[in-house]
Amino acid sequence: MTFKGALFDFSGTLLRIEPTEVWLRAVLDDEGLSVPPDDFARYVRRLEAAGALPGGAAPQRVPPHLAELWATRDESAERHRAAYTGLAREVVLPDARLYDALYERHMTPAAWRPYPDAAEVLGELRRRGIGVAVVSNIGWDLRPVFRAHGLDVWVDAYVLSYEHGIQKPDARLFRAACEALGHHPRDVLMVGDDRRADGGAAELGCAVHFVDHLPADERPAGLRPVLRLVG
Repeated sequence: MTFKGALFDFSGTLLRIEPTEVWLRAVLDDEGLSVPPDDFARYVRRLEAAGALPGGAAPQRVPPHLAELWATRDESAERHRAAYTGLAREVVLPDARLYDALYERHMTPAAWRPYPDAAEVLGELRRRGIGVAVVSNIGWDLRPVFRAHGLDVWVDAYVLSYEHGIQKPDARLFRAACEALGHHPRDVLMVGDDRRADGGAAELGCAVHFVDHLPADERPAGLRPVLRLVG
């Protein structure tokens, strides 16, 4: 089958967030804070277990007082920030400034790395005349990240959950993306790493292809099968 459009998830599909230890180290350095190595390793372990890094590991346990907020975190910028800083605050860090600083860090281009074949695949889709939209469950504007990494030139539309007040797997978000590209869902392929969230596109009639949510250097060619699938 030949597709006229392709939808891509952001985190874990086109780009990957930096490791927790790099995230924490960058913020400590920015804040001019130094901690002993054993304490640093403990903070990293506990932040990972808490799921405090957006795009990183999921929480091992969501505290009851954050459960409702966590379930709807991608519906607004305010909820997204509150959910992730709330999880981070489950970890006792050496300075109260770090909770907001960590959240701010994850929104910077430096915190994200494109998968090695992302530019190649998006560029080839453009050469073939296939429209591309990014459909993301997110609480902030990722467009500057795409611009900084040179990927924005191949993206025709961004459909971000917090701008619509709905989150994947809600079919309305995928419908908005198909409409932005001007194509019927049956002519569009959705590419993502989350079978529940990204699989919601199938409800509209989109074909769906999944990639593995792996560190960037462990998935050098995971997007290339998309070029075969689109025809």
